[in-house]
Amino acid sequence: MSNAGQHLLSGAVSGLASTITLQPLDLLKTRLQQGDRRVRISSHAGTVVSIARDIVRTDGVLGLWRGTTATLLRNVPGVALYFAGMNQVRTMLAGNPYFAVGAERTSSGSVLPKLSKQGNLLAGAFTRVAVGALLNPFTVLKARYESKLYEYSNIYSAIGSLVRAGPSELFRGVVATSFRDAPYAGLFVLCYEQLKTEIPVFMNPETSAQSGLVHGVSAATAGVLATLATHPLDVVKTKMQVRTDEKYHGFVRSILTINRERGLFGFFDGALLRLSRKPLNSAIAWATYEAVLMFMRTSEPPEGRSSA
Repeated sequence: MSNAGQHLLSGAVSGLASTITLQPLDLLKTRLQQGDRRVRISSHAGTVVSIARDIVRTDGVLGLWRGTTATLLRNVPGVALYFAGMNQVRTMLAGNPYFAVGAERTSSGSVLPKLSKQGNLLAGAFTRVAVGALLNPFTVLKARYESKLYEYSNIYSAIGSLVRAGPSELFRGVVATSFRDAPYAGLFVLCYEQLKTEIPVFMNPETSAQSGLVHGVSAATAGVLATLATHPLDVVKTKMQVRTDEKYHGFVRSILTINRERGLFGFFDGALLRLSRKPLNSAIAWATYEAVLMFMRTSEPPEGRSSA
């Protein structure tokens, strides 16, 4: 299999695993962020439990996985393109002395190109924004299918409704998504690569399982840090994509509306859920991605291997 094909397949498997595992947390986050009612931070946990109880009572336990198909349509190609695209960007940057650092294989067992801090920040931010903008229609579909505001009978009716709404709806919230994704992905890749280098100092991985643990812990920790820094923009993005009210038309207008109707705490709706989901998602996605990639690399005959 070609180098690009390896990264696409590894990313697709990664997106599939993380989506199916964590969809309930994503669903609850969207439901919590969709409304305008003021909710005190201290009562968020109770509100989440109440939302989950209502979903199970109405749709059964499987109702917690509502929107999984829409999420898979977004995440499987999205994660595949993100990882494959980032590898291409990283490989390109690795050819520049300003961004390149040291050897290709790290002590954690990773086979990804190694870059400077600036290179990691740039590679993560650029790739995430490009893929996010390209797949924004699927992000809107995912958010609306998870929301209680749209009673779609099936995924086909949801897609049809969105397509009929035109480009303005298909790319609704793309600016807010880009403002969230650029710092999130940049900070995540920067922290992930740094942690992946530092952790082996204390726990030198000697097996594939130990390397996977290093990658998982590094990704989970990086996910926490990046999530804390960008959550308010995630709230703005969700509001713009699930609410059709005039007051949520436009990035700045949406920020002012949230501040007026929900106050400062409104920008942290679903923060605990996202903090629960993102580190787990990052750990599953990156550990799976690197594990599948390492497996394919070690399974190839020596003459068939290509550099990352």
